[in-house]
Amino acid sequence: MPATPESPAPAAPTDFIRDIVTAHVAEKRYAKIVTRFPPEPNGYLHIGHAKSICLNFGIAREHQGQCNLRFDDTNPAKEDVEYVDSITRDVRWLIEGWADHCLSYKPKGAHPAPITSNGRPDHYLAPVPPGPDSEAFFASDYFPQLYEYALELIRRGKAYVCDLSAEDTEKFRGSPDRPGQDSPFRNRSVAENLDLFQRMNAGEFPDGARSLRSKIDMTSPNMWLRDPLLYRIRHVPHYHAGDKWCIYPLYDYAHCLSDYLEGVTHSLCSIEFVPHRPLYDWVLENLDLPRPVPHQYEFAKLNPSYTLLSKRNILRLVQEKIVAGWDDPRLPTISGLRRRGIPASAIRKFVIGVGVTTFNSVTEIAVFEHAVREELNQTASRRLAVLKPIKLVLTNLAPDEVIACTATNNPQDENPTTRPVSLTREVFIESDDFAEVPPPKYFRLKPGGEVRLKYACIIKLDEIVKDATGAITELRCTAQLDTRTGGPNADKKVKGTIHWVSATHCIDAEVRLYDRLFTVAEPAAEPDFMKVVNPQSLEVVTAKLESSLATAKASERYQFERLGYFALDKDSSPDSRLIFNRTITLKDTWAK
Repeated sequence: MPATPESPAPAAPTDFIRDIVTAHVAEKRYAKIVTRFPPEPNGYLHIGHAKSICLNFGIAREHQGQCNLRFDDTNPAKEDVEYVDSITRDVRWLIEGWADHCLSYKPKGAHPAPITSNGRPDHYLAPVPPGPDSEAFFASDYFPQLYEYALELIRRGKAYVCDLSAEDTEKFRGSPDRPGQDSPFRNRSVAENLDLFQRMNAGEFPDGARSLRSKIDMTSPNMWLRDPLLYRIRHVPHYHAGDKWCIYPLYDYAHCLSDYLEGVTHSLCSIEFVPHRPLYDWVLENLDLPRPVPHQYEFAKLNPSYTLLSKRNILRLVQEKIVAGWDDPRLPTISGLRRRGIPASAIRKFVIGVGVTTFNSVTEIAVFEHAVREELNQTASRRLAVLKPIKLVLTNLAPDEVIACTATNNPQDENPTTRPVSLTREVFIESDDFAEVPPPKYFRLKPGGEVRLKYACIIKLDEIVKDATGAITELRCTAQLDTRTGGPNADKKVKGTIHWVSATHCIDAEVRLYDRLFTVAEPAAEPDFMKVVNPQSLEVVTAKLESSLATAKASERYQFERLGYFALDKDSSPDSRLIFNRTITLKDTWAK
């Protein structure tokens, strides 16, 4: 909603990274602030990524800058176009209407210009708005430039070809309390290294036979500076680059140079990349690149309780069919959250509200759920639905009698609108709203008791009808029609109000009642997180819904009154069956 003089725009969030960027803007250090969101396309994005998305796009938004969506796709064995498509869809959905004007793409098929004698392309990739003639940035598009930079490192005596196996390379690295040993191939001549690396690129050697390593310091206390790998041989075709390459750069080498080639000013990473930062700087410094160069800054990851955010663990849940796919509404994936009916605005509000620090901690999932409820309470249309129905007969209404009632669509609207609902002789109420032997202080329907049918009238239970087995088949009541709105006894008070739907003016629908996937707050800390999967994370019921929901829209969110918030599922079909997912309950059912 746009800001008005009566409702000013909320202040931009503050944190230590934003303070740094603001200082740089004041110093006019950069012509424009450029950030990037660089996922590897080896899985679907989750709510942890949403924090990084909102931080990177938020900073660009606050400083009229740009944010590049870049796929760090240097490991062809695990990456796929399916993940590229899902990530692109999720990012654009999450920032739509908020920071999509900061999203920067490149002309489709464009590549960086050839490197000039000063070590820099003639120009940056010119950013363009997303559209049919543009596409996201890909690290794999920079493979020719990265290869040329690797040759330059060899010429400068900063990199060498190593013949050690992966196992021996690890042994030679030493340990945090023991220095490493120089590779026996560390002192090869520049000419020999150039020859071998070019032959690696030509495909002469099998996988794992040789690698290109940086020449830094095998005794460094930082393990990442002990001659880390820059390139390895992988005879695997690449989903985006095709089969042109059989050597692929390592992430730490490709990432900083991709930032540089795109003109990124502030490279924002999660806190585990702190020890990688010296290597990020080393690569840029030892290529003697013209300034300015990007700088890396780190922040703590989002870690919500009752949640797993590891792609590897989520993949296991998918493969072992604990969930129905990457977009299962029980998962913390952005596609799963969207399918569950959670608005992008609620996700943004949550991850921005959590803040940006360098301290790793667990965030209570109840904080996220509160943000979702708060958002949906303001925006969701109210509807009547009965999930577990029991029939109620209003004996003083004729079989074909229909009494028009008026229901409110959303009482939170500034000017609430209404819709008609029909009261008929037979209605359904929630089975939980009746007790034949009620507990103390039970204010819903009970023998001889009175309750109000919301939007209709007060009813009194007269008779309980059972079949031969003793099962209740219907409840027979009297409708006190004079207690309707505008009636002479409309002000009559009762302690209980329940919801209902007409038995003859309703529709059937499959409703999926989702709950938390794990029964413990920190499933990742368990020896096997599969043993703490919540067996009641999904219940499927056939519900009775008011007839207006026959035209429900996937873009709309609904509050089923007194039950929770619901959204139409993607598998739903108006012609065959309607399927609704429960987004969240009205109250925290997990609260102590």
